[in-house]
Amino acid sequence: MGRTLILESSFLIDLEREHRRGTPTGAVEFLERHADARLYLPAIVAGELAAGLTLANRARWEAFLAPFFLLPVTPDVAWHYGRIVRHLRGVGQLIGANDVWIAATALAHGMPVVTRNAQHFRRVPHLDVETY
Repeated sequence: MGRTLILESSFLIDLEREHRRGTPTGAVEFLERHADARLYLPAIVAGELAAGLTLANRARWEAFLAPFFLLPVTPDVAWHYGRIVRHLRGVGQLIGANDVWIAATALAHGMPVVTRNAQHFRRVPHLDVETY
């Protein structure tokens, strides 16, 4: 088994679009380069995907999520969430609450976040961010 990676919502949205359109580009190519990686999703990402129209059908949503390992919100994740919010509020650079939960999950588990929105996530101290 290779690396462990946390996939952020933008990555999964791009992946789903690439599959639907039959045009493998950034997200699919990233997965091909990391074929031996173990891929994780924070629970918040699964919820964001369920809220979208493309995966509004539960069976389709579950099938899309099947290859990934879901990470729950734990006390450690919640602690990191609070620490991140305090820091970002203090420097006047808040990001969306869901993105803070994603970053907190990554920090709690010591995994990098794979995202198209690197500039946004790099506001979080000590968060390992990978782009595609």
